[in-house]
Amino acid sequence: ATVAAYMKHVQDNAEESVRRVITALKNGSFKLPLDNGAQIAVEVTVDTAARSATIDFTGTSGQLPNNFNAPKAVTMAAVLYVFRTLVDDDIPLNAGCLKPLRVVVPEGCMLNPRPPAAVVAGNVETSMCVTNALYGALGVMAASQCTMNNFTFGNDAHQYYETISGGSGAGPGFAGTSVVQTHMTNSRLTDPEVLEFRFPVRLDSYELRRDSGGAGQWRGGDGGVRRVRFLEPMTASILSNGRHVSAFGAAGGLPGALGANRIERADGRVEALDHIGQAEMAPGDVFVIETPGGGGWGIDAGGPAEPDPRRPL
Repeated sequence: ATVAAYMKHVQDNAEESVRRVITALKNGSFKLPLDNGAQIAVEVTVDTAARSATIDFTGTSGQLPNNFNAPKAVTMAAVLYVFRTLVDDDIPLNAGCLKPLRVVVPEGCMLNPRPPAAVVAGNVETSMCVTNALYGALGVMAASQCTMNNFTFGNDAHQYYETISGGSGAGPGFAGTSVVQTHMTNSRLTDPEVLEFRFPVRLDSYELRRDSGGAGQWRGGDGGVRRVRFLEPMTASILSNGRHVSAFGAAGGLPGALGANRIERADGRVEALDHIGQAEMAPGDVFVIETPGGGGWGIDAGGPAEPDPRRPL
């Protein structure tokens, strides 16, 4: 009984913390396009008297024939995450955060698809877009990269999968952070020494993509450039977003730079890949992934963007 009571106290405290945040929010809406032509639409309506909010995804694209559909549970996780980040209090993440929120996700849309919809990109790609769309509707910060840059390679003997960091969005009083995992991403890259020890590849370089963050009073974070050289034949694939649609800026800030995928063949040829692509890699070929920059915040008055000591140079 004691444990159950304290579990309820934890959820009640989380609920109250979110209700306090809601009273400071304003109504807003946002439409975020994806590289594949779909869009995520969201409208946030605040009831100040009841200290509650409605998050309505009506207008979002219908169920897709590709795998960018997201199960409703993923959509709810993105909503929970966003509203938890608005709370300054040191509270554990729990279902109490959702109690003041009414979430409308029409059945049959790409965020609440009917079986047998393909959903593999929903957790890694679409969830990032939902998160950024919510921040756009709330008007609290610019977009971070709307992708996890899912990179895979393998053959009969080896298989590997990683997500690659990019720029985070700026906000009022802070610049974005460069080459960092943001929002719905929760993975870290394999150490280069381990990667090269376990797999027949070489990490030629992984560097900052200078000036790829959106300009503004507060700049968006820069993306990165990752170059992986193959030492034996393999199949490599990329599943990403942000190659046709930039991470948006806010309050007059500019969007971040688009990402890019390409292959530099050992014989000097360069092959561009779309936001999704697959290729056969031969020894000496290099797979290059340029990750998107984050959006900027505020209008740049003509001078350099305000420095932020937390943003790595």
